[in-house]
Amino acid sequence: MSTADTLALDAPVRAWLRRIDEIVADLPEHGSPDPAAHRRAARILSDLLAAEFTDPTPPGAEAEELRLTGVAGPLRARRFRPAGASGPLPTMLWLHGGGWIAGTIDEVLNESTTADRALRSAVQIVSLEYRLAPEHPFPAPVDDAVAALADLRARAGELGVDADRLGIGGNSAGATIAASAALRERDAGRRLHHQALEVLPATLRPLSGLSARRRRASGMDGAELLAGIYRAGAPLAECSPLDAADHRDLAPALILAAEFDPLRDGAVAYARALQDADVPVTLRIGAGHVHGSPGLTAWQGARDWRDVFVAELAAAYASEPPHPHPHPHPATDPRGRR
Repeated sequence: MSTADTLALDAPVRAWLRRIDEIVADLPEHGSPDPAAHRRAARILSDLLAAEFTDPTPPGAEAEELRLTGVAGPLRARRFRPAGASGPLPTMLWLHGGGWIAGTIDEVLNESTTADRALRSAVQIVSLEYRLAPEHPFPAPVDDAVAALADLRARAGELGVDADRLGIGGNSAGATIAASAALRERDAGRRLHHQALEVLPATLRPLSGLSARRRRASGMDGAELLAGIYRAGAPLAECSPLDAADHRDLAPALILAAEFDPLRDGAVAYARALQDADVPVTLRIGAGHVHGSPGLTAWQGARDWRDVFVAELAAAYASEPPHPHPHPHPATDPRGRR
């Protein structure tokens, strides 16, 4: 990436992108065709970046390990809630990012940002360790999310879940999993309170809007994204909530997109599709952000994103549950398509 390519970005974002290049140069396993090797390198990269650029886990948030029932066996999860909270709380199931092939709830970045959001929004967040491709191709993670939601409902009393205010959210690939699970829940007649979709890959179809220079400046280009999808064994039609036949009666949505993200146009298009279907939706576009920079809380832009996310989450879950779905919907097939 040339200096000219990154001129539009704030200095902390440019420094973060440089560090990615420097760290990856010393990680021969990064991008390895061996999934386990790539995941090890991705975890090292994420944790080293978080140590330099992300605020630590804040005091005052409690974390508890959980086991939730999945379709293929128990799933690890970690529950975050304000220390001393009692009784049922509004709850969001959270899906981490990682391009469908990497990522874990144990990353320092995921731990610190999720704890902070739970603490300051007063929304209990259950972060799910879903199955990864290529061993478990899409839609396996959507199956996991749907099963986890069912278990949270079934054990609401035990886990302190307000079942009337149970929602879902995710970052990047996790946002696609969350949006796909919300479609499944709607089709099955099960109501979700809310969906929070952060840097959402709503579609992999080419969409206009970002110049080639801005795509390069983002540190993430379309070829890289498509390669990740194909490695994950996920045909494009299975990963595109934007391409669903019907968006009516979905849970109200918060969609956060990054200005310099090549995925931005798809996220904006998804917000418009929900609006056209009369779904309440709030779209926020983070000025100066690239795909991965919302966790860069050493930078004021990321702190602003964090504050917006927390405020929107607190407001959404403080509201009354939405009315039941008034329209019947055709069921999805096992791959999530109609």
